[in-house]
Amino acid sequence: MHLDVKDLRDFYYRSALGRAAQKIIRAQMLAFWPEAQGLTVAGYGFAVPLLRPYLPDARRVIGMMPAPQGVMPWPASMPNVSVLCEEALWPLETGHVDRLVLMHGLETTERPSDVLDEAYRVLGPGGQVMFILPNRSGLWARSDRTPFGFGRPYSLSQLEDQLKRHDFVVEDYVSVLYQPPSSRRFWMKTGPIWERIGRAIPAVAAGGVMMVLASKRHPPQRRGLGEAARVLNPLDVLAPKPGKVAGANLTREA
Repeated sequence: MHLDVKDLRDFYYRSALGRAAQKIIRAQMLAFWPEAQGLTVAGYGFAVPLLRPYLPDARRVIGMMPAPQGVMPWPASMPNVSVLCEEALWPLETGHVDRLVLMHGLETTERPSDVLDEAYRVLGPGGQVMFILPNRSGLWARSDRTPFGFGRPYSLSQLEDQLKRHDFVVEDYVSVLYQPPSSRRFWMKTGPIWERIGRAIPAVAAGGVMMVLASKRHPPQRRGLGEAARVLNPLDVLAPKPGKVAGANLTREA
């Protein structure tokens, strides 16, 4: 079940808890990927709060938002780089993405296998993908006050098994968001302390969110996976096929 884009926007940009979560997750992502000079960076789901640091230097930045969720213009006061797309049909060429971020895109879809296949397809040689998912053992997955309380939470072993089946190789992982998912003053004020304790002694409590870094196995073990996909010319859709009447069997674009 996808959340509405307005709810995601309000959490990350208009609530103190959301802004704090955004800051922590983005800082950890920058620890993995400090810069993206000349690279193509893409996000799927609602990853745009994490992509702003790459706008000045990346060759291209695009934020893809699934149709059931909806889309919003992003970034504010700059040329729009966000786009509405189908869950299993992303508007990107095969093998052209260097850095890919999935947040609120995998755990909320009813087609996780198709989403992972599409992530594999667009990722280029040497590219990396960051999966940001609710930890099923953490408090954030048990609360519907944040977007991480919706959809299917994962354990690390569950995610690793699923990624392996789709020809991804896990390179690193970390847990973040150890503070309770509460906007009460005490928890917000002591949030940095909980974060330090949680990372130093992870056995004390489970982080609310997993961040898993992976790359694509090439060649893939699954036959046919990652083959080049032809990007359709919009005019080709209108062209009649041999032996058929022009305009027949056309599907309406959402």
